Amino acid sequence: MIETLMLSRIQFAANISFHILFPTITIALSWFLFFFKLRFDQTGEPVWMRAYRFWVKIFAITFAIGVVTGITMSFQFGTNWPKYMETVGNIAGPLLGYEILTAFFLEAGFLGIMLFGIRRVSARVHTLSTLIVAIGTTLSAFWIIALNSWMHTPQGHEMRDGVAFPVDWLAIIFNPSFPYRLTHMLIASGLTAAFLIAGISAYRLLKGDDKKAPKLTLKIALTVAMFLTPLQIFMGDLHGLNTLEHQPQKIAAMEGIWQTQKGAPLLLFAIPDEQQKKNHFEIAIPKLASLILTHDLEGEIKGLNEFEGNHPPVAPVFFAFRIMMGVGMLMLIISWVSRIQLMRNNVLPPWLLKVLVAMSFSGWLATLAGWYVTEIGRQPWLVTGILTVKDAATTIAPANVGLSLAMYLTLYVVLMVAYLHTLFTMANRAVEIEEITEDEKVKPVIRPTTANKGE
Repeated sequence: MIETLMLSRIQFAANISFHILFPTITIALSWFLFFFKLRFDQTGEPVWMRAYRFWVKIFAITFAIGVVTGITMSFQFGTNWPKYMETVGNIAGPLLGYEILTAFFLEAGFLGIMLFGIRRVSARVHTLSTLIVAIGTTLSAFWIIALNSWMHTPQGHEMRDGVAFPVDWLAIIFNPSFPYRLTHMLIASGLTAAFLIAGISAYRLLKGDDKKAPKLTLKIALTVAMFLTPLQIFMGDLHGLNTLEHQPQKIAAMEGIWQTQKGAPLLLFAIPDEQQKKNHFEIAIPKLASLILTHDLEGEIKGLNEFEGNHPPVAPVFFAFRIMMGVGMLMLIISWVSRIQLMRNNVLPPWLLKVLVAMSFSGWLATLAGWYVTEIGRQPWLVTGILTVKDAATTIAPANVGLSLAMYLTLYVVLMVAYLHTLFTMANRAVEIEEITEDEKVKPVIRPTTANKGE
């Protein structure tokens, strides 16, 4: 029988994996929507409103699933990881509370206006509501990443009888890894939303949709992706240097380096063997890992053997990192090839449209792989140097955790199938809808005046 600890880890991994997919879309998609609405207000051209109307529906569905799946995360702190809140609740509790007070209240307060108030309030108020929702989603990421980063690189606290107490909130929030993680996550959200928009727009074009909206959104999404992919690579390099400084054992697992060495090679492929503490079937580029991580061909990188009993499981981190990098490079190539093709011919060939459709959810794959590198790479710690995963776990019967895990997985499969089906059904229906006409433009709300109240 699988023990309670392993079941709890699987359940938390399943819940966070499913949940993170949806905020990863909504954080950046809200800014795309603000741009669409702002352009409509500036130009009055119906195509911008058509783009807004289509994507705001997808935003609403995605946001709703993200909120619902996020609620289960907080329950698990008590049911599966009771020692977590007992030990660091004085820090985790307020940070989660700040998210509710500053981010969720903004989203909840203005989301209704954004979704249903387009003909009930002025254009300016509606655009402002869209902006506030976008700010709210970004603030939510700010607080969640602040807490997660603190768990990796904790500071600004003191321990009293095994319990962490805050002594410097600025140090807690702006901990050493926070700026890199937040920037990396926001860019990942931008890429995820950009490729989703590009993929769905390409799908509509393949289905014969000859309207302006999918062509416009495809061009905008590819432009955003074209600039964000190299920026993400640059930020990934900075993030890696920060990780090397604060979590060298994670870097050693990512690179599959067992012995401390200078001029370490970059492994393109290998099969790590933790029992024998070596790799099989290595394909390597000499000295490139040292060059990337230390900016010196002969730079020294500590090996896993330096962290005996205090390093993460190697294989999951090693392979997840390569999946993330592989998808990222594919995003770079596809976005640049597609955008250059659009600049030259103003259309994309069918094969490239099909590639973009296949890449619709590539952002999800890269985000999950990166998240696994981050979270598995922290093992065996739940909070580095303060609390291990094993010490934080519940002691309830394995059958109880297994039952809830089975229920979660069943529900998530149903939700995912329904979500994907809804997205492509909406895309198919958009193909059949005629282009917006002049009289369908959203006009400012006209308030009754004294002269016409009685009419």
